[in-house]
Amino acid sequence: MVRTASAAGSRTGKVVHGTGRRIRRATSAEGAGESGLAKLIELHALNSFGDMLITVALASTIFFSVPTGEARGRVALYLLITMAPFAVLAPVVGPLLDRLPHGRRAAMAMAMLARAVLAWTMAGVIAGGGIALYPEALGVLVASKAYGVVRSVVVPRLLPSRLSLVKANSRVTLAGLLATGVAAGVGGLLHLLGPGWPLRGAFLVFVIGTLMAFHLPPAVDSAKGEQRAVLHAEVPGEGPHLIEGSHLIHRPPPVKAPLRAVGPSVVLALRAMSAMKWLVGFLVMFLAFLLREEPVGGLEPTAALGLVALAAGTGNALGSVLGSWLRTRGPEATVAAMLLLATCATAAAALWYGVVTVVLVALAAGMAASLAKLALDALIQRDVPEAVRTSAFARSETLMQLSWVAGGAVGILLPLNGKLGLSIAAAVVALMLLWTLRSLFRVGLRRHPAAARVA
Repeated sequence: MVRTASAAGSRTGKVVHGTGRRIRRATSAEGAGESGLAKLIELHALNSFGDMLITVALASTIFFSVPTGEARGRVALYLLITMAPFAVLAPVVGPLLDRLPHGRRAAMAMAMLARAVLAWTMAGVIAGGGIALYPEALGVLVASKAYGVVRSVVVPRLLPSRLSLVKANSRVTLAGLLATGVAAGVGGLLHLLGPGWPLRGAFLVFVIGTLMAFHLPPAVDSAKGEQRAVLHAEVPGEGPHLIEGSHLIHRPPPVKAPLRAVGPSVVLALRAMSAMKWLVGFLVMFLAFLLREEPVGGLEPTAALGLVALAAGTGNALGSVLGSWLRTRGPEATVAAMLLLATCATAAAALWYGVVTVVLVALAAGMAASLAKLALDALIQRDVPEAVRTSAFARSETLMQLSWVAGGAVGILLPLNGKLGLSIAAAVVALMLLWTLRSLFRVGLRRHPAAARVA
């Protein structure tokens, strides 16, 4: 028995070691290991793992442990208590992080440590599911978004010469999605031990993440070679004057614009992405309660929910994989195409409501939101100067989160009628699609960012 156990342990160790080497080889490919991007990819995977453990713990308490009617009330209360303060706090995150261009490793570590403390605290009160749980969930949400903002800003600093921004973003996102899938299974097993155990697991994960954040390359905190820039509203052209023939035509000096003037391409992408986030939030809430009450295709509620969740996760992964194949050219067209895909899938599900179309709309929405987010990040990294990029990401993340909540709120309030709900969703995203296409024709496709002025 001792020899058998020893042999089994040796084989397990070899499998774990081999898996670790393959993961490290994948994350370090195409110069990511030399530039330090591989360490950021691994940190983001750990971050996603911990966030998913917290999500499993909250979902089991708020959604699955009570009847459908009571669950809708609990989820609505959760959205109200956490998102209303978040709408006020989130815009502060960007300007605050703008003041820390040389302390972003510390900022990421603090975001990890804050969630570790909150996860441990929540583990002691989650069994009761009382209102005291919700302010702590708000703290987790704010810390998670702060990490996300810094992570998006850090990617260009660690970008290898052989990778584009879209491909680097997709690699980071895909690592997070894979970690999320693994964490969902681990969280389910930990929940069998008790409702607080997924949170204790998250505590351990975020403590490790805190240490890993300090081991990111020094380039994360270094501003060497970067130019401090501000946004300007400027008439089209390459500078303050233009030469036509032999005449020199002087332009008026550029007029400073407020921070929200991030450029027409970014505004276009933000508008389209907010529509897709609205749709994702709507589908999550509406289908979660609808399939629990009236499963499609004769499936059991758990099986129907699991099938839709699998389709959405697969769509997210497909979007990240496709993003790694795209060039940085034409991200505006990518965002518009993904909104068109989501609109067509939602309209088809409304017209021919059934198990196949419900799965397809979950797949399409997941893929569209994932790929469009990569294109949006690339646009912000391309067009917004370094001096205000953190604020731009913070406002972007805030808008995405609030759009998701708005969609979720509509999904909770609507009657549980599949064709009615999906018809309303299709109408909303179709209107946003028309607005986006109109803006796309006006903006056109830019291959290079506008030159930023040095402050």
